[in-house]
Amino acid sequence: MLVDAFSELMTADADAFRTKFRKMAADPFAFYRGSACLFYADMAQQQDDWSDERTSRVWIQGDLHAENFGTYMDGSGRIVFDVNDFDEAYLGHVSWDLRRFAASFALLAWRKALGDDVIADLLRRYLDAYLDQVAAFTRLDDDKSFALVRENTEGAVHDAILRTSARSRLALLERMTVVEGYERRFAEGPRNRRLAGAERERVLAALERYRRTVFPPRRRRDVAFDVKDVIATGGFGIGSAGLPAYNVLIEGYDQALENDVVLSLKQGNVPAPSRIVRDAAIRGFFEHEGHRTAMSQRALQANASQFLGHTEIDGVGFVVQELSPYEVDLDWDELTEPEEIAPVMAQLGRATAKMHCVGDADSDHTLVPFQTEDAITAMVGDRRAQFTADVVDFAHSYARGAQRDHRLFVDAFRAGAIPGISSSGSHPAPEA
Repeated sequence: MLVDAFSELMTADADAFRTKFRKMAADPFAFYRGSACLFYADMAQQQDDWSDERTSRVWIQGDLHAENFGTYMDGSGRIVFDVNDFDEAYLGHVSWDLRRFAASFALLAWRKALGDDVIADLLRRYLDAYLDQVAAFTRLDDDKSFALVRENTEGAVHDAILRTSARSRLALLERMTVVEGYERRFAEGPRNRRLAGAERERVLAALERYRRTVFPPRRRRDVAFDVKDVIATGGFGIGSAGLPAYNVLIEGYDQALENDVVLSLKQGNVPAPSRIVRDAAIRGFFEHEGHRTAMSQRALQANASQFLGHTEIDGVGFVVQELSPYEVDLDWDELTEPEEIAPVMAQLGRATAKMHCVGDADSDHTLVPFQTEDAITAMVGDRRAQFTADVVDFAHSYARGAQRDHRLFVDAFRAGAIPGISSSGSHPAPEA
């Protein structure tokens, strides 16, 4: 399944995928994070009692695992806590996000040696908060106004927001760039590559096309978009191995060097849910994967950054967004005891509900022409206990399956059985 999903990217950059797979080999949770395509192949075989005509066609994040939550600065300048990765976002069953998160948490909690009963209690906290927030949205006229911010959060989530508020764009610039002769440019680095003339011109032309896809800022200063420097760089994270990417340094809100902005242009990937969602109307809505990523993020965030947009280079779609200093991932390493994790789980449930419920008939898109909160409420009905029990049971069983799959994956990798990826020093798998 992994070879089938990633064969083209493996061919383009085998070294990047070898690195990705070594990271996935670290433990079952890391393997699970990098194998969303395998999860959806399993979902195609899974009977879903929580899917009807509407709840099978809602905006979903697509790869909702425990480490895809964190902070960002939204389009109005608020620091919010929310889902923060949209590379796999698509339309599909609302239960897929919940199942993927629940199984990921079971794997993460296993690393912390939490018992199954404790994991179940914490997952129920997440699901109860999710359903409560969905119900609350049915009573609100404007669900876009809801966000997890400093004033309504607690514990580790609140701490992440406070840490984010202390960050600055200047600190990010000082880490990524240098100033010489009062001109700022990107610093040299092992992952950075200077562009030759033709490639540079293609990227600059793509940036001009991108500018036509951004939304005008609201209550924020406008940006000059004058280009100061551009480089090629590697993909980001386990999920982005092999994807071409560029960083562009532009003049920001004014001519002060401290206000320069770094934009990321990253090639969009094929979202894992699209491998089992065959609706031609959904596929036909998107120009390319960069457009799909940007549109999904706008739908699921409701108030996305003014820099979010898309473009294409040589006919391939790229998503464009700011490399923002105001992004901090939730730090699970410091969360060890159930009483510390419980309030976090409740807030993750609320964040998940917000994400699902803003990308509906109230959004700027036409793919979901109904109120998602009404659809979920009607689908669950008086079966709330059964719904929660089903997702919790799935989390335990799927986590055990992922642990077995992880062992098979590592054995295959070590034996040199993954075509084009296994290291040349590997020995062939023994004959049966």
